[in-house]
Amino acid sequence: MDDPDDTRRTGSVNGRPDSVNLSRFTDTAVVDRPAAADRPTGGDRPASSDRPAGVDRPAGAPEPAGAPDPANAPPVGLPGETLDRLVGGAHHDPHGVLGAHPARGWTVIRALRPDATAVTVLVDGARHPMTRLHSGGIFAVAVPGGLPDYRFEVTYPDSTHVVDDPYRHLPTLGEIDLHLIGEGRHERLWHVLGAHVRHLGRGPDSDSGAGTGTGTVAGVSFAVWAPNARGVRVVGDFDFWDGRGFPMRSLGSSGVWELFVPGVEAGTRYKYEILGSDGVWRQKADPLAFATERPPATASVVHESSYTWNDAAWLERRAGVPWHAAPVSVYEVHLASWRRGLSYLELAEQLVEYVRDNGFTHVEMLPVAEHPFGGSWGYQVTSYYAPTSRFGSPDEFRHLVDALHAAGIGVIVDWVPAHFPRDAFALGRFDGTPLYEHPDPRRGEQPDWGTYVFDFGRSEVRNFLVANALYWLEEFHVDGLRVDAVASMLYLDYSRPSGEWVPNAHGGRENLEAVSLLQEVNATVYRRVPGAMMIAEESTAWPGVTRPTHLGGLGFGFKWNMGWMHDTLDYSSRAPLFRTYHHHQMTFSLMYAFSENFVLPFSHDEVVHGKGSLLRKMPGDRRAQLANLRALYGYMWAHPGKQLLFMGCEFAQDNEWSEATSLDWHLLGEAGHDGVARLVRDLNHTYREIPALWERDSDPSGFSWIDASDAENNVFAFVRWGEDGERALACVTNFAGVGHVGYRLGFPFPGRWREVLNTDALDYGGGGMGNLGGITAETEPSHGLPASAALSLPPLSTVWFVHEPADGPQDSDSDSDSDSDELTVGEPAEGALPGPEA
Repeated sequence: MDDPDDTRRTGSVNGRPDSVNLSRFTDTAVVDRPAAADRPTGGDRPASSDRPAGVDRPAGAPEPAGAPDPANAPPVGLPGETLDRLVGGAHHDPHGVLGAHPARGWTVIRALRPDATAVTVLVDGARHPMTRLHSGGIFAVAVPGGLPDYRFEVTYPDSTHVVDDPYRHLPTLGEIDLHLIGEGRHERLWHVLGAHVRHLGRGPDSDSGAGTGTGTVAGVSFAVWAPNARGVRVVGDFDFWDGRGFPMRSLGSSGVWELFVPGVEAGTRYKYEILGSDGVWRQKADPLAFATERPPATASVVHESSYTWNDAAWLERRAGVPWHAAPVSVYEVHLASWRRGLSYLELAEQLVEYVRDNGFTHVEMLPVAEHPFGGSWGYQVTSYYAPTSRFGSPDEFRHLVDALHAAGIGVIVDWVPAHFPRDAFALGRFDGTPLYEHPDPRRGEQPDWGTYVFDFGRSEVRNFLVANALYWLEEFHVDGLRVDAVASMLYLDYSRPSGEWVPNAHGGRENLEAVSLLQEVNATVYRRVPGAMMIAEESTAWPGVTRPTHLGGLGFGFKWNMGWMHDTLDYSSRAPLFRTYHHHQMTFSLMYAFSENFVLPFSHDEVVHGKGSLLRKMPGDRRAQLANLRALYGYMWAHPGKQLLFMGCEFAQDNEWSEATSLDWHLLGEAGHDGVARLVRDLNHTYREIPALWERDSDPSGFSWIDASDAENNVFAFVRWGEDGERALACVTNFAGVGHVGYRLGFPFPGRWREVLNTDALDYGGGGMGNLGGITAETEPSHGLPASAALSLPPLSTVWFVHEPADGPQDSDSDSDSDSDELTVGEPAEGALPGPEA
């Protein structure tokens, strides 16, 4: 037989062919591949149509006439250089050497079994002892007839095993898969790369379709992208972490290496051993691992989901909701420290009940992708396709998402495409070269965090990230991704002094490749996942963050309003006496409030690193701090934009947040903190009941000032308008340390204005100063409006008034039972939030 080392080769790069004839690969997969267990993904080599009679004869049957003469058996040896490369792990195509190969009416079978003392081929009950070709464990024999269904009997010094041969199976990736990977357009990359439990055809006469019957062999296919590697081997529990026996094959210029290993099961730990062009072996976790060991252990784990979803109704309703015109109030959570020690399953009970009771519409989780260091809070990801194993399995994370959906709560997950850590077992220098990271350190290293920056211009890297965004949305049914550190992606000079960054092709500071990636991610997500939200944490004035991509924008659905957050907290942290001189900080946000679709975030970043809790940012004694915080929340919920509050802030957490401890839950037993908790709960429920607070969030016609200039009294007053232009809510905030009695204020309509919320109410721990349930606006113009009323404004407070038409109240009373387990559900076209089934 010809030297297989010379077959199928048209050139090589670092010992790997740069092209390969794929016509013999019968699996022509497509992008929208069915699940692995529901389709044929390869199988044995097809039986030859001219196979000599007698190949499938029963054991002990006589040789039929015309059977090959043993004296004419083909040679089984190979050049020593080929065998050395194979044993050394540097052969690009071990399947071309190992496995079964037809030769002049015979089949030459070779095996790689390091440390074995003997190997015998078992075919139809017959035994064919193999000859050792190389001291590294290569054995061979010529068997009469065509391609048989065979097994190996492998003898070691202390045991004997019957095993299947990994090198008799076709690739589990087809031509279309490889083409799309090369083009960077495989939107379901996780269907073909990574580790997949599969059931492949067992023999040439058996059904090669899916199933678990006698006609199939079960195992796991491994596939990894490592284009510059000289060799790749898979190691794990199944080979005692000795990869010598399982070299993978290179699938041509795609850079993908692949191997199907029979007998491997879900739950098996594994890694890849990669031989770099520098001759150094590196052991790496799978970039597309679907599960991992619990840190600090770093192995990947084979995972096969068996979860059955129950949220079809939620997903159907979600698809029709225009989120910019719907109520969105987000509870940001770090799962490890909300209540320490809880699993995904326990969170599915305790967290879900808590969030539902408090009326938040969504939960946003700090990154849940696997990360080695808990102190990074998940923002230094090492396994982008694996939920952290700290709290349970991937299917248990699915259960948590499902439980939140059942309670009418959406799920947003933080996603980190900006950078990744340098840990030796992960993505960095994956095949011995800068592969996922940009090779130029001026673009490929992030000085702020000591991490690598993705090479956003490389098609395979873009594919990895775009597919990863879809993976979380499609596989785990999450409802949105909040993209972390977008500003660091957009600017080439981000955190870099002059001379230490490289301008773009036009001489500018904009990272054009990152811009293109973000546009591609957003456009792909909104095309494929109806009702999903893409949210940018972008801290600069980059134009068009939430503008559609076809209009030249980045294509996000929302942007965190970092300017509003900084200005508001700076103002609120000052003593009331000095707020007069900083009045503009609270009004400036309305100069740009409708330039983007904004989220107003009081996030985890504002309560760490010595910044203290939100409560401690407030001036004065503890009573004044609590009152300030209540007034600020009332102002925030009425301001245009969606709300986001980090966990603990809803009950005025006293200590600065630490990921190492649970929240200060004992504070809920103290009156002042209980009051803040009740206020946040009422804010959320009342907010959802008043469409004027969210129907026109992104429309300037949904907001108008009553008075933005009363700096002397530290008063801000404005109106939020409903879609019909008649439903209105007036918000009046007094950030002064004294109350104002008889404070005359203009109103757009005369008549009754009901006081639906007062942050100084006794129930919230306030002083109880108010307006006896409402005021009546008289036809006395003021502040450019046709009516006015004299108000009582408590110190450090926010009061909401809703106009009541003459024919009766427009909204349900704020004192109505808000303990219902069922959240508001309406027609999506009207902007209603999806909720549980009635």
